[in-house]
This record gives sequence, C-alpha cells and structure tokens, in this order.
Amino acid sequence: MSTSILYHAFGLRGYRYVRTRYDGGAVVFGIEHVPKELFCSKCGSREVWCRGVEKRVFRAVPMGGKPVFFQLDVQRVQCHVCNAVRQVRLGFADPRRTYTRGFERYAVGLLRHMTIKDVAAHLGVSWDTIKDIQKRRLRRRFSRPKLKHLRRIAIDEICIGRGYQYLTVVLDLQSGAVVYVGDGKGSEALVSFWKRLRASGARVKAVAIDMSPAYIEAVRDNLPRAAIVFDHFHLVKLLNEKLSNLRRELHRKAQEKRMKGVMKGTRWLLLKNPENLDPKRNEKERLEEALRLNQPLATAYYMKEDLRRLWSQQGKRAAGKFLKDWIARAKVSGVGMLVKFAQTLCAHRRGILAYYNHPISTGPLEGTNTKIRVIQRQAYGLRDREFFKLRILALHESRLALVG
Repeated sequence: MSTSILYHAFGLRGYRYVRTRYDGGAVVFGIEHVPKELFCSKCGSREVWCRGVEKRVFRAVPMGGKPVFFQLDVQRVQCHVCNAVRQVRLGFADPRRTYTRGFERYAVGLLRHMTIKDVAAHLGVSWDTIKDIQKRRLRRRFSRPKLKHLRRIAIDEICIGRGYQYLTVVLDLQSGAVVYVGDGKGSEALVSFWKRLRASGARVKAVAIDMSPAYIEAVRDNLPRAAIVFDHFHLVKLLNEKLSNLRRELHRKAQEKRMKGVMKGTRWLLLKNPENLDPKRNEKERLEEALRLNQPLATAYYMKEDLRRLWSQQGKRAAGKFLKDWIARAKVSGVGMLVKFAQTLCAHRRGILAYYNHPISTGPLEGTNTKIRVIQRQAYGLRDREFFKLRILALHESRLALVG
C-alpha cells in the first residue's frame, strides 16, 4: 500500500503510510505525520517543534467486509509564535472522536435506509456510537431552523408518553417542515419560539390552531397582525365528541330494552360520514333506526352533518350567512349540547370564517404527529429528549415505515 492510496481511497492528506498488520480479522494501517505539514492548532503557525506523541487508533470505512483502523502517533507540538503546547489538529477526524470523518459519512449514508441498531450491528460498533453520529449531524443541520421565510404556520401539541408528557410542534405550512419543537403545551412552550421569530423578522400572515385559549392569547400577543384560523377538523372533532357524550347519556337514561339495544354500538355509526357507511353490514339501516327512535339524537346528528357544509361555501360572505343560520337553528333546537356548541361558534366566529381568507388547517400537522408516533415505536421509548426533538425537526427529509 502506498501513501497515495491513503489520499485517494480514504482522503488522508499530510500523512505517510508506514505498515499494515492484521489483527483478529481487522486491517490496521499504521500511518505517521509528514513533518513539514505540522502546524499549531491554535494560531496556525508552522513554526513548531515536537513535544511528544500520543498513540491513537481510529475506525475507518470497512474494506471487503473487514473492519479498517488507522493507527497514528498523534504529535504534540509547541508553537514559537503563541507558545501554546497542544496536539496537532487532525485532518481526517474530529477532536475526541475515535472514528474518521469518512466513517461518519458512511454511517450517515446507511442510516437513510437502516435503523441505528442495524447500522451498529453491520459496522460492529455500539448503538451509542451510531446514535452519536446521527445526533451530531442532525444538530448541525436542524438545531436552529431558519424562520425568516415563515408566512403560514400551524401550532398543535402531541402527547409523547405516560404522565401526560407533551411536545408543542410548529409546522411551516408552505414547506411542510417542522420549525420548532417545545417542551410541554400551552403558551409557555412557545416562549423561545416567539423570541426567535421576532429576531428573524418573519412576516407571518396566518396561524392555524385549535380553539385553545392559551394558543389564542399567545398568537394575539406575539403576532397581532396575523390572522387566526381555527382548524375545521378540530371543530368537527369537538362536535363529534359532544355527540358521543349525548348518545351515552341518552343510552343511560333509556327505559325500554328495545331502545337500549338499538342505540348500543351506534357510536361509530354516528361519527362516520354517511358516504362511508358499509351497506354489507347494514350500517345505514341501523343508524336510521336509532335516529328514528330518539329525536334529540337525530337533531344533533343532522346538525352535525349540516355543519360540514360550512367549509364548502362559495365565499366568505355566503359562509357567514350559513354559519349565522346554523347557530340560530342550534339555539332553538331544544338540545342542550347544540345550544352550548352554538355559543362556542359565536365566540369564535371570526377565526372560523378566516379560513376563507387563508385556507389553511392543522391537517398537515396531524400527519406529522402520526410520523412522530412512528419514531416513538421505532425507538421503543425515549432515552434522549434532545435527539428525539432533532429527529422531529428532520422529519420532512425522512422516510418512515413500520415493519411487522
């Protein structure tokens, strides 16, 4: 093996090949510094003299399936200019690392197609070594995403573990990239995001959120010129939850056995869209019978289905008239659940109709939350919170799949 192969095959410059030995199936290349290439790692001066060495071994890219190592006596020098006494800087490895940059790049390439565990087993190193390589790469690329380009964002929280552990996620709706991950939920989880957003000079035009009072107040305080758009999926979900509670209450109060039998098992039928009811299971007939026997439930169900048309109107003016009419009908329906929900819609009318100025929602963020749960399942738990958050920030460049 010649010195030129060190450069062309492994990218080593400023070192000479000395010898090769074989140790337990591994290939160990002995290399040494080229004296004229030595310089001070503090000031860069080449006016140095040697002050001892430290023997070190570095893991390199494998060859033919065999592990490869570089053995080097790392030179310690004293500088004539700044008088510092330090080890010379290595061109092929980072300080305090036991592997070369080439090995790191090779591992990163494998991580695009394999799990950390698989890469560690393939390369014959520890899980922590590969995880450290990926974490350092993610930190360099994604630790501080640029916020200047933000125009439309979505904010939501996700539960990530037992004991009600939450993360608050901010998504750029134009690029689909997560730009912030905060610990906890509510306004406190967004404090550092608002500071960075103000420093970036971003001109955010619209924010999609649910009707959480904490998020509403936080957005109004920090983005007074941005439009707040209440997510229509959360609105329908909220109404569905109230409809389920109404069904449960009516089932509990029902006196006749026939009534109880008909209403039993109809929860998912009430929540399904009519076009998704399965004719093979007679779901439509079962639902119609339950609604025929219970007028309050029928009223709430048909009002719920009618509300879905709010977001398919021809314009904001037509949507405003539709919403006003729906609220009026709900208030005189005689169903307490609908009356309370109508009051909620009245209080948030502006944010609901803002959809027609900025047709955005937290739907893409819900998809991101699903990917976050995939990461959790792949990891079988969260050992490193920072690493987990970095992986979330890199989700838009990741390909995730559950096996088995």
